[in-house]
Amino acid sequence: MEKENKQIINIVKGVGISLISTLLLLIIFSIILTFTSIPENVINPVIIILTAISILFGSSITNMKIKKNGLLNGGIIGGIYMVIIYLISSILNWDFSINLEALIFIAVGIIFGLIGGIIGVNKK
Repeated sequence: MEKENKQIINIVKGVGISLISTLLLLIIFSIILTFTSIPENVINPVIIILTAISILFGSSITNMKIKKNGLLNGGIIGGIYMVIIYLISSILNWDFSINLEALIFIAVGIIFGLIGGIIGVNKK
């Protein structure tokens, strides 16, 4: 029971680290956008990349402490993160539809969570 609680706490920490990392990276990106003339078609890919980096970071950091089931824990971290981001963006846009871009975004999040979990468990 205590082992499961630690795992849940680590997953919550991983999601939290990922969300905070995303927020910080997006603030930096928005500052860059303010002072440069980056074309609009670059914005969505950069957001996906920043999100992937954040999930990778949060998943690998927390899985270093767990030291097992990195693939599962990383996938869960990526999945929960994507659900939270999807719900927030859907509420803000009043649009709960899922399109190809949303599916790619979700897949990237889960895949980078899996990769982060593998990295975290195997990091010494």
